[in-house]
Amino acid sequence: LCRELSDLETEKEQVLAGIKQLQKKEKSCEELLNTYKNFNEWEISEWSDQQAVFTFLYDSIEFTVVFGSPIDGDFFGGIPCRKIVSMSFESLLDEEAAPLSSCLVQRLIFQFIESKGCWQERCPTLHYLPQVLHDISLVVSRCKVLGEEIEFLEKWGGKFNLLKTDIKDTKVKILFSSSTAFAKFELTLSLSANYPSASLPFTVQTKIGNIGEEEISAVLSRVPAGYHYLRRMVSSIHQDLLQDPR
Repeated sequence: LCRELSDLETEKEQVLAGIKQLQKKEKSCEELLNTYKNFNEWEISEWSDQQAVFTFLYDSIEFTVVFGSPIDGDFFGGIPCRKIVSMSFESLLDEEAAPLSSCLVQRLIFQFIESKGCWQERCPTLHYLPQVLHDISLVVSRCKVLGEEIEFLEKWGGKFNLLKTDIKDTKVKILFSSSTAFAKFELTLSLSANYPSASLPFTVQTKIGNIGEEEISAVLSRVPAGYHYLRRMVSSIHQDLLQDPR
């Protein structure tokens, strides 16, 4: 009887350990699904046996995936898995009519797309497509927030002593002016598709006063990269350099 009880106890421990392992795996899967869900920046505009077409960023970017033959015995989401023979991206943005911030966002997204080389090599079958859509969505999401930040500064820049915000290629030029600090200078930030995960290269052109690269660098070194990085940079410059010290 004691032996049977001991065996039952051992079996119970094994079952509990198995349950814990399954719970851990379930939690990991939930986190992965939530990650994909939170950055779903794409919509399907077409899906057939020949191709799938996805759109990003308010239908301004079109992503076309051309399918090849089915793979015998392989399924994807309940349908026969297919080979992918080509993947292409097209900008549908009217650059002449669009705001400069929207054009910048497009340039940064396509900078990321082109930096990855041949997408079909990264995604030879349908099994790889969800990860590709997720990777693109991450960049689209970050760049879209950047565009919103620039629009915010263009609208409310006066609160931060901004005279003008201008965009050229992938550079943002911000002109600060403060009678309180007797200073006027232009800050030029070089942006990339990695925004806002790393500090931004910048230059400063002093027009009036003594605020230059050294003073700006000291302020920006205390601003960590991350969400709303550009807005926080501007706010810190305004607060630390352009306000009445009293």
